[in-house]
Amino acid sequence: MPNPDDVLSLARYNAWQNREMTAALEALPDAALRVDRGAFFGSILATINHLLWADMVWMSRFAHWPAPGGGLEASTELAPTLAAWGAERFRADARLVLWAEGLRTVDLRGMLRWYSGATGRDQVKPLGQCVLHMFNHQAHHRGQVHGMVTAAGGVGWTSDLAFMPDEGRWP
Repeated sequence: MPNPDDVLSLARYNAWQNREMTAALEALPDAALRVDRGAFFGSILATINHLLWADMVWMSRFAHWPAPGGGLEASTELAPTLAAWGAERFRADARLVLWAEGLRTVDLRGMLRWYSGATGRDQVKPLGQCVLHMFNHQAHHRGQVHGMVTAAGGVGWTSDLAFMPDEGRWP
């Protein structure tokens, strides 16, 4: 299971990747963000909305953030524009890093219990595994977005954890 330093590194990586992705998305015309590109959630905007929505849902379980409204079906409609999404994403990433900075080993132990709308039943999983899942889910959907950006003629971004700028902030 992860330790607090691992989670902090992943939170910082997530914030860096979202900044890089946002810059790539801002270079595309709005129409390119809304075209159904055959990904699981269709468009780039729908996919990044789902990603932010899912992060907020997981953080509502981990750190008692307010859960976003609507279920999985509404997850693609969280923010109507890239600018609105970007502001929410920036705030969420800052809060996520602050949460990770305050973690202790004991905070990542034990079981997480929640009702899953996706499965329609109660779930019980190791908390540390759920935290790792959140970060894996982020990387998965950012990878989809990267593919959609390049398919739309945009420029992708470096996504390798090993190349994250150090900024003097590795744990």
